[in-house]
Amino acid sequence: MDAKTDELRAAHDVLAEFYADRLAGALEGMPVDRAVLSLFCELTLAADLGSSVGDVGCGTGLLAPYLAAKGLSPRGVDLSPEMVRVAQRDHPDFAFDVADLRSLPFEDASLAGVVCWYSLIFLAPSDRAVAFSELARVVKPGGYLVTAFKAGDGSLRRAGRSAGLGVEFDAYWLSPQEMEQRVTEAGFATVFWGGRPAEGHESTPQGYLLARRT
Repeated sequence: MDAKTDELRAAHDVLAEFYADRLAGALEGMPVDRAVLSLFCELTLAADLGSSVGDVGCGTGLLAPYLAAKGLSPRGVDLSPEMVRVAQRDHPDFAFDVADLRSLPFEDASLAGVVCWYSLIFLAPSDRAVAFSELARVVKPGGYLVTAFKAGDGSLRRAGRSAGLGVEFDAYWLSPQEMEQRVTEAGFATVFWGGRPAEGHESTPQGYLLARRT
């Protein structure tokens, strides 16, 4: 494992309990996020490719109950063993595993869709083509990818300091144009894209992209 990946994993091991506490119930106050996720769920089920979806970069498992309530069968993966441990503890009815999104533990064309909720923002430029290709590899033709991300100019930022836990890691606020280009080059076609202004403690606009595997 390269030094930056190790740093990212170690930092999120430290942040796991902090995120579990801070994000508990957060989705209830995020109507736009829920609307985009609901659209993904509806389209995925309508594609009639099964209900299995990957929650890639699942963190503490926040999305699993929501996806399941909409009729999907999510399996979460995350780089951080501690995030996975907390997800397993807090959401014991769902499967969670440690994995790197550049090498996913799913068979080719085995999923009806993938969710990448604020998990692609940690990819260095050199890793993006591989990661998006992995997402395309595991999704059945006609299946869907949905992602939420912090919209920006793609410049490198050092994140993590605001938690006050002594951790830092690289993050990138990617532009909607690059996100769309990446999914298109990987073999997806854009179905929906949008965004919203920063709210509350947020410092940047939020972006959303939904695409179909061609």
